Amino acid sequence: MQATEDKNGIDVLVIGGGLAGLATSIHVARAGLRVTCVQSDELRSDLVGESLDWSAPDLLKAIGLPTNMLMQRGIATIKQHVTLRLLDGSERHYVPGTWLAGFPFNVCLDTIHVDREALAQVIGDLAERERVHVISDQVIRVEEKARRILSVVTKRGLQLHARWFVDASGGTTRLLARTFSLPSREYGPGKVAMWDYFSVTGPTVEGTTLYCASSAKYMDWIWQIPIRPGLVSVGCVSTGEAIKQQRQSGLNVPQIYEARLKEFPALASLLTAAGPVAPRVTSFRCRVHKRVSGPNWLIVGEAASMVDPMTANGVTAALRHAQEAAALLIRNRNASRLPRPAAAAYSRRVTDIAAFFNNLIEKIVYERDIRAHVGVLVAGDVYTIPAWLMNLFYSRIRPKGVIATACFGMVLCFLRCGAATFSRFCRVRAAAPTPD
Repeated sequence: MQATEDKNGIDVLVIGGGLAGLATSIHVARAGLRVTCVQSDELRSDLVGESLDWSAPDLLKAIGLPTNMLMQRGIATIKQHVTLRLLDGSERHYVPGTWLAGFPFNVCLDTIHVDREALAQVIGDLAERERVHVISDQVIRVEEKARRILSVVTKRGLQLHARWFVDASGGTTRLLARTFSLPSREYGPGKVAMWDYFSVTGPTVEGTTLYCASSAKYMDWIWQIPIRPGLVSVGCVSTGEAIKQQRQSGLNVPQIYEARLKEFPALASLLTAAGPVAPRVTSFRCRVHKRVSGPNWLIVGEAASMVDPMTANGVTAALRHAQEAAALLIRNRNASRLPRPAAAAYSRRVTDIAAFFNNLIEKIVYERDIRAHVGVLVAGDVYTIPAWLMNLFYSRIRPKGVIATACFGMVLCFLRCGAATFSRFCRVRAAAPTPD
């Protein structure tokens, strides 16, 4: 197909109309930049990330979606804690310490669960009100020279030029990462998530519940999230290899899903009341790219880094990337290229934070060494304390420059090394012969 040129004065071209793409579009459009967002017209039914961490509400508020409005519209419910339940019936509640609400931190200790499809709709409406020009199409080719993007070509043959480009194409497409062959690191095996929605009666539980079998060599888990009054999301996450083996044994997806839920009485009762299920399925690989910025482009959201869903940091990462990428573009709106130090600092923050969460959740929770040594409930404490503190410090310090970013990265590196060292210690202790 012959591409047709469209030089209509686009300031910022955003590739991808998911959470990160639309949030970036809204931020830069409010600053007066002319924004076009190329959004695939394919309907997505695999929106996950319904349990948010404690940094997300402020980031949603920054794009015009305060918590009270989301709750009034039935898009969100309060999340005050996370409960981890094991097969033997033991459980632990993870709640932010009340000291975080006082001086000098002044942290709101409530976060939310969200209906992702409803949230996507309201963000799309918000982008329309901010006059973001949305094109239903798909970018299939990037024209570049010396790592500078000249234009992109869409599936329908439109060639789009802009001063700045933002890749929010998602963790599967990863358009610019593939175009520029960006280095990356993968964390853990490929995983599969299967989930469905169940109607419930009675008061809404103000928390996320996670179920797991603590003895597993590589832990799989189940979530139960009240995404709005009267409706809960229930899903299970396992390795792709484990699902493949079950499929080869003759089980179909609904059978695998039902078998996992039936291990826990509370979830089995949901199945009994609901009848036949038809779970949604998506596969993913936690991957972190480096060098996610260039002369006139930035990568945001899962196209830059895929954070494991157990961390509850996917939505925060998308919104945080959008906010920081937009600020960088706005500050340099009249420049010919992004300043190298500022672009490199953005890339470093994106990479370091994603590596921090993926490394800790793998070493402390998924892999067996630490869980076997301290128990899965204590392992949850070992993970959540530095994870919550990291988000707290980041939201308060807000590192931007090269020096602040480097210092923050050193702290994250120290914590990652600590987790790896503790994991090796537990492995050595487990392998040591016991005295007679």
